Amino acid sequence: MSDVTRLSVFKTYKLYVGGKFPRSESGRVYEVNDAKGTWLANAPLSSRKDARDAVVAARKAFGGWAGATAYLRGQILYRVAEMLEGRRDQFVREVQDAEGLSKAKAGAVVDAAVDRWVWYAGWTDKIAQIVGGGNPVAGPFFNLSSPEPTGVVTVVAPQESSFLGLVSVLAPVIATGNTAVVIASEDRPLPALSLAEVLATSDVPGGVVNILSGRTAEIATPLAAHQDVNAIDLAGADEQLAKELEVAAADNLKRVLRPQPVDWAADPGTSRLTPFLETKTVWHPTGSLGSGGSSY
Repeated sequence: MSDVTRLSVFKTYKLYVGGKFPRSESGRVYEVNDAKGTWLANAPLSSRKDARDAVVAARKAFGGWAGATAYLRGQILYRVAEMLEGRRDQFVREVQDAEGLSKAKAGAVVDAAVDRWVWYAGWTDKIAQIVGGGNPVAGPFFNLSSPEPTGVVTVVAPQESSFLGLVSVLAPVIATGNTAVVIASEDRPLPALSLAEVLATSDVPGGVVNILSGRTAEIATPLAAHQDVNAIDLAGADEQLAKELEVAAADNLKRVLRPQPVDWAADPGTSRLTPFLETKTVWHPTGSLGSGGSSY
């Protein structure tokens, strides 16, 4: 075997929109450095046009994803966990670089993120049982409430927790049948952009998750004001940006989940599953049995 030194093969990170991997339409990139300031890669610097394209893709995918059975969505989310497990070493390395952690601590973060996917995969066909049900009414009617997805959700991913935090805010959005436009951590986008490669090979339909990298405020502002976005999770926005985005979101009455202190390693419970669900209530006559007027 030759002793000639090989040239380094640098990875080109791309956006993930509509199941494809485009560069930013602006052609812009920005430098991503590790926790010590060493250059890692160039990431796409998304534009407003990229944000609008992502919303179009998310809306196009919404009907099919929301209409899929909860069981099928759970199977697909579990497949994501399987694929993440198979690429564990890659994500450990990327989290280690992004967050300045030891290999052991980065491994624990990645393991927790995989477990988080499994957690939400298990909830897809169970959440209706805790937020829906039959309602007692005064009359011969069935009155049933059931949860339905809100629609297209913009997710401002956590800035510090580039992978576990990202998974913790993204997985519940799609587990409940919504589609997502994700703004990755501004300074630590590489784990999110690599997650896109896993999603693309995990049976997640194109457009269900769209991942953008770049300047958080630059991308989030048009998305908060976008008339075809139904909700926004401000997990990764600072206080000033969160206020600005909340005002913009009010224009079409978006649902807004404001940022709050979170321990991403803690038991997630179901609190992030419910904010982006609507409740549909259906009335139906019970009918009558016999001349006595008893009903079933």
